[in-house]
Amino acid sequence: MPPSRASDRPRPERFAGTHHVDSGTAELIPDRAHPGGWSVRLNGVASSYVDVDDPTRLDFEYTQWTGHLLDVVAPPGAPLSVLHLGGAGCTLARYVAATRPGSPQTVFEIDAALATLMRQAFGLRSVRGLRLKAMDALEGLRSLPDDYSAVVIRDAFDGSDVPPHLADVAFYTSVARVLSPAGVYVGNVADTAQVREARVEAATALEVFAHVALIAEPGQLRGRRYGNVILLASQQPLPEDALIRKLASGAVRARYVEPSRVKELVAGVKPRR
Repeated sequence: MPPSRASDRPRPERFAGTHHVDSGTAELIPDRAHPGGWSVRLNGVASSYVDVDDPTRLDFEYTQWTGHLLDVVAPPGAPLSVLHLGGAGCTLARYVAATRPGSPQTVFEIDAALATLMRQAFGLRSVRGLRLKAMDALEGLRSLPDDYSAVVIRDAFDGSDVPPHLADVAFYTSVARVLSPAGVYVGNVADTAQVREARVEAATALEVFAHVALIAEPGQLRGRRYGNVILLASQQPLPEDALIRKLASGAVRARYVEPSRVKELVAGVKPRR
């Protein structure tokens, strides 16, 4: 691999502060307690955490859980084709590139100005196999051929909510078409203590996928807190045993809700059409 040009190397310190982007404002904030760490805030909301020195460091809970899934969905170190719907700092794309060298990855980020800022600040041109495209996620999905990717990760928000067109039956149908037969979908859901949105999304995913599971912090599943829920969906059984072991060994407690229990939780819940 040829050496990176100076312009392709991470240089977030040159972009520290607030920038105007298509969707509002983006702010890059250095982590004073951890040199090399940078937070990305979109319109005042924490969006990404990027460690330019260690791409395997995943700071947010939901990125850690997604990282565990990425670790067990294929043999360790094997390249994995991954499609990311929503980009921001491309934290998970950098993680895949570091842990599975040679992985082909595509990122769709609707905010073109944000994509340019992240590309320049974090040296994304130097990440081997990564293509960052300024495009709406659903439009991007529809442009791809069948069986395009082994993993699809949706981490796209409009404020605190997932855009409705990325959470209905038509969206999940498009995801299923693009996934390989044994592929896995990962969706990040920001939910209330009552876990209403995750239940609606799970019911929606079950209209298309045979196996749907959830990962969340135990307190949230008991109705005690607001937080992120990870939804997993596949036409084939999920790698449950290996994933549960990973979750149990993680720094943040997480509960895996198996597909049979998910079906009970969504009984009577109408899918989003």
